[in-house]
Amino acid sequence: MPAQLARAPRHLLVCEKGHARHPRSRHAAHVRDHAYSCRVSFLIPECALLPEVLKSTIADIGEYYLVRNLSIHELVAHEFIDAFVKKGSCYALTYNTKIDQDNTAALLPNGKLILSVDKDTYEELGLQGRPSRYSGKKAMRYIITIDLTDAGFHPESKKHNRVLWALKEKKPLEFDFLLAWYNTGAEGSTLMSYFSKNQIQALKPKITFSTLRDLQCPVLQSNDLQGKPEESCSTEELFEWLGAVLNQVSLDNNSSSFLSTYCCPEPNTVVEKAFLCTITGFIIPEKIIQLLEQLCCYFGEPKLAYWLTLTVHGFADSPVSWRESEHGFHKGGENLYNFVIFRNLDYWLQMAVGAHDDCPP
Repeated sequence: MPAQLARAPRHLLVCEKGHARHPRSRHAAHVRDHAYSCRVSFLIPECALLPEVLKSTIADIGEYYLVRNLSIHELVAHEFIDAFVKKGSCYALTYNTKIDQDNTAALLPNGKLILSVDKDTYEELGLQGRPSRYSGKKAMRYIITIDLTDAGFHPESKKHNRVLWALKEKKPLEFDFLLAWYNTGAEGSTLMSYFSKNQIQALKPKITFSTLRDLQCPVLQSNDLQGKPEESCSTEELFEWLGAVLNQVSLDNNSSSFLSTYCCPEPNTVVEKAFLCTITGFIIPEKIIQLLEQLCCYFGEPKLAYWLTLTVHGFADSPVSWRESEHGFHKGGENLYNFVIFRNLDYWLQMAVGAHDDCPP
């Protein structure tokens, strides 16, 4: 086997613990910092029927939009900035683009427009940027950041006119975009009406429910991330086990299996039923925070479960992972996080990235 295939790519798992009701807890902030999520899953051991309040929270995840052939200069138009960027949290991400091959773009809720473009496009645009951290010694990819909320980026400014000219006339860029907008009751335009002249489609996330029977679950202690032999499992062991469960990998450790000989870490316990819900789509952080809060409230009444999990996967080809940190694909494009919420509302937060990412915050 060639040496480069034998070596596993570098990956990073960052773990921290806290309490969901502590006044300085940063669990919601960590969710807000991760803008682009494509899959959300939660697993509740010892649960056969989901409470109605959780059902309604899932039903209220909200729709998002797919806009075909959208010229990127429309996102820097002040009509769009005033209607959406300045009146809520607006999210946009190019659809079906590959971060290591194609030009891509993303609009963050803080008003930053991120362009990840190849060298030729960068030179044609003539906008200020920086070489990608992951394009090697000879830069073949560049990152351009445009702050749409900058005080100097007004309709009459040279900065705005320069950007608009570059994106509209000098090097027009056109993409299919996923779009979502969150506001707290402000009246005004909607994305559907604003882009009515474009080919726009409203989409709802896909939601699946399943019951896992006789599931082996690790024994965890909320105050011990490292675990102790014969007493509790570590956060790394839990993370690996959860990946197997969410991907429906057998935990039987069957020697005749050609796919997996993985087994649940010890010590473990068998639960008769576990409830698994998976939501896929373009899911914004505000809705994930609402779901996380309701999962914390699940323990408001006595439950058999000692803990539950909430796992969130980011888009593999997003230009950023956390905050404005550049994200690359390399061999998998991993960027995800997982909450383990305990009965006493202690939590573990696990944040994982692949080779082409900064350390999560």
